[in-house]
Amino acid sequence: MQPTRAGERLRIVLGHLGRPAAPVACPTFGTVSPASVHPRQFQYTLDNDVLTLEQRKFYEDNGFLVIKNLISDADIQRFRDEFEKICRKEVKPPGITIMRDVNILKSEHTISEKVISKVQDFQEDEELFRYCTLPEILKYVECFTGPNIMAMHTMLINKPPDTGKKTSRHPLHQDLHYFPFRPSDRIVAAWTAMEHIDRNNGCLVVLPGTHKSSLKPHDYPQWEGGVNLMFHGIQDYEQENNRVHLVMEKGDTVFFHPLLVHGSGRNRTQGFRKAISCHYASANCHYIDVKGTTQEGIEKEVLKVADKFGLTEDVSLKDIWKFRARLVKGERINL
Repeated sequence: MQPTRAGERLRIVLGHLGRPAAPVACPTFGTVSPASVHPRQFQYTLDNDVLTLEQRKFYEDNGFLVIKNLISDADIQRFRDEFEKICRKEVKPPGITIMRDVNILKSEHTISEKVISKVQDFQEDEELFRYCTLPEILKYVECFTGPNIMAMHTMLINKPPDTGKKTSRHPLHQDLHYFPFRPSDRIVAAWTAMEHIDRNNGCLVVLPGTHKSSLKPHDYPQWEGGVNLMFHGIQDYEQENNRVHLVMEKGDTVFFHPLLVHGSGRNRTQGFRKAISCHYASANCHYIDVKGTTQEGIEKEVLKVADKFGLTEDVSLKDIWKFRARLVKGERINL
């Protein structure tokens, strides 16, 4: 019996050796790039060892990704302190744009954060611009833009308490509407909550998956209470959609695609809801001529504002963005 059993085992082993090898499972640890296992899936993210496979898939499917507790309390406090200095005119960075809500333009408040709803283009303010260069931000940005990174647009948003006319809302829009550079897949926003943000004080609302659509026509919404300057929204957009409200804690940061449809609700609290943000683009991106496109209207509006600052008639939207752009990592190529 023994020789027979041994012969049977040998026959089975030889049979296995003659078959094709079984697939080997990919390890889920270390620095193995998910793209090496799933090369066809990724259009909106680049090969890296920062995002997990699940995070890459989520961004690919939804167009946004929240990273919890990314920015420290200490950094946020420094940004808050600098913002308050700007509001009090203790510091006056060149090139900065200071905005007020349409319903507090004639406010009786003394100069303070209570009359300013947003500061834009703070690239010349060393303290605020430090946000755009934080290593913890840039390591994620590189997952979307690649290693050569330009900071294109900066904002610190100070959403005021709504006066009852709902002007603190921001209509549903796509950020690419404002940007005369492409490709869109190599552009990403980083948006950091400076305090707890939820539906009560006007959190971001996003429409997952809309980054896969095209750029839609934008204009001012027909709101009875008024609309803030350049708060354009998508025209004739269907109201029945799958909205997600992003409840975030201080330091949480959301990264999102410039075609993602998003906006924010009104601030129903008595406090000012703060967030700091920067849009980044690959230095390989290129500028486009927006004349004859749906973006021609925003170009005319931006240039009208620029004219108030004494800029010449020959300035284009492309020139405005070139002025704002700052290299924050790698090397400048096209932009």
